[in-house]
Amino acid sequence: MDALWSSWVAWLHSVGLSAGAGVADTVDAGAAQAASGLDMPSLLALAAALGWVSGFRLYALVFLVGALGAAGWLDLPPGLQVLQHPALLVTSGALLLVEFFADKIPVLDSLWDMVNSVIRIPAGAALAAGALGADSATMALVGALLGGTLAASSQAAKTTTRAAINTSPEPFSNVAMSLVEDGLVVGAVWLATDHPLVFGVLLLIAVVLMWIVTWMLFKFLRAAFRRAHSFFSPASA
Repeated sequence: MDALWSSWVAWLHSVGLSAGAGVADTVDAGAAQAASGLDMPSLLALAAALGWVSGFRLYALVFLVGALGAAGWLDLPPGLQVLQHPALLVTSGALLLVEFFADKIPVLDSLWDMVNSVIRIPAGAALAAGALGADSATMALVGALLGGTLAASSQAAKTTTRAAINTSPEPFSNVAMSLVEDGLVVGAVWLATDHPLVFGVLLLIAVVLMWIVTWMLFKFLRAAFRRAHSFFSPASA
């Protein structure tokens, strides 16, 4: 693409014409974006995936995207290339291992969520901003709002779902839900980078369902806490 643009400019000069600086900058930016393999739908899908997955599997997401970039399997935008750094890969990989096991133990998973809730939402906003905002402060702000909102939605759904599951004494549902979340990390990144439009539609459906489930589980947990409080209160004696 760059060679084609250079040849075209050279031809214009040969016939006494020239492209304006603004046109040259625009075409150069488009050529660089095409060369990286990430058009605007792909960048938007990647930003949305980074925000959404950050709400429930931040460390796995950071490690996976960084490893794909380091291996040359995914062309990361400039704002995300820091994820390929060996120090960040080692750190996110270690935290991934801790989270993988902690997330499958009843009660401990909810404690882990509480501790990490303070970082998941801002991290989702930062990652989405990095995907979109390499050359534009406006797009960085759009990415931050998109990523932060999606991270908050998935974090709320995860927290309420796990709290409801922990009311059951058996551990198998906890492990099953955790494994589903592990698979969603890989699936979301793959769909966002290979099939961005399909990912966008599925994400919209998933977010709506998460809002509905979060509201229903919140009402369920509130009713359960009220029953427990009335059972153990002195008035019930």
